[in-house]
Amino acid sequence: MISAELGKQLEAVVTQLVETGRYGSKSEVLREGVRLVQDREARLAALDGSIARGLADADAARTKPAGEVFDRLEAKYRAMVDKSA
Repeated sequence: MISAELGKQLEAVVTQLVETGRYGSKSEVLREGVRLVQDREARLAALDGSIARGLADADAARTKPAGEVFDRLEAKYRAMVDKSA
């Protein structure tokens, strides 16, 4: 079993969540908190991977100038607007 000192402010938040019925126990609040941290860490790891792939692409010259990309996107969305008009 894990025992942790949350401090007065966080302990008050946990207590309020239990007292209002949002959670059934302090343990439920803490488990939800750990699940949220776990989810955030997974998203950060995925972001780190995307950044690493992007940097590797840039290092290997597998990129296009931003102006070229923006011009292509502008033309694409302009054509979409023209179709709907």
